[in-house]
Amino acid sequence: MLRTGSISRPTKLEDLLSSKEIARLDPLDLASRRVFFGKLKGERRSKKRGHSVEFADHRQYVSGDDIRHIDWNIFGRLDKLFLKLFLEEEDLSLHVVLDASASSDCGEPNKYLFMQRCAMALGYVGLVNLNRVACTIMSGVNGDAADRGGQAASEKAVSPVRGLRDLRGRRRVHDLARFICATTPGGTLSFRAAAERIAISRRGKGVMIIFSDFFFKDGYEDGLRLLSGHGYDLILVQVLSPQELEPPIKGDLRLKDIEDADTAEVTISAPLLKRYQANLAAYCNKLREFAHRRDMALLTVKSDTPVDLLVADQLRRLGVLK
Repeated sequence: MLRTGSISRPTKLEDLLSSKEIARLDPLDLASRRVFFGKLKGERRSKKRGHSVEFADHRQYVSGDDIRHIDWNIFGRLDKLFLKLFLEEEDLSLHVVLDASASSDCGEPNKYLFMQRCAMALGYVGLVNLNRVACTIMSGVNGDAADRGGQAASEKAVSPVRGLRDLRGRRRVHDLARFICATTPGGTLSFRAAAERIAISRRGKGVMIIFSDFFFKDGYEDGLRLLSGHGYDLILVQVLSPQELEPPIKGDLRLKDIEDADTAEVTISAPLLKRYQANLAAYCNKLREFAHRRDMALLTVKSDTPVDLLVADQLRRLGVLK
């Protein structure tokens, strides 16, 4: 992968989303392939039986039921007590996770900037529709930590996780934007350690969307197992740069790993590039099969994809938005 050159980091909402993009997001709302029960009264229809304005069904009265919900019209006809049941409107929580390791800070356009913009777009949709929104950033640990003794070497495997939770309403849009803009990507990410901390701290049920290239030194399998289930519909968005798919390099090169500084001297030839692309395709297919077996949705996108197209079209067809 190729490191992005000089890049202008976003600092506010307007750097992440244009007014035209925001206007296209306004009609959208969150959805899910599953139905979850929310903690707060909201605008999400669930299968949970409650007491709202939309009638659903009847059931026979049993001792202890609230007599205020007895259907007296049925009692007058059948001389039996039945309760009115209604569809309850509840909120759907959204949890967006960003991979801020060094491998994300690559490509033209920059992959991490693309992830930031996508996270902001989804968070905006969730907030303006009164859903609960959380955002977590998985930051990498610098490789030179291992040079500061055994204690630091052991800390290298632990990835710091920063989170912002329980945002709700349009007034929190700028709070989310500032949080997303506050992290500069870098270092090596232990995905399993980060996933474990996210799994322990997350609350309730809802939709979790992870933005990453999923190029983790410790693999993605253990981390995804920790995050799957437990009341969350897990959506994986694998972000790759155009240069990762079609490397614009040739000749004799000395390549250096952006995360752990490993080096390799190679001669780039057409057969080698073809083998690289085959290996990359096999890796992506393996990730897709892993996700499919565990009822996770996977979407692989290029970092030059227009954000409004990804959100309003691709994620909509995936069932994340409506």
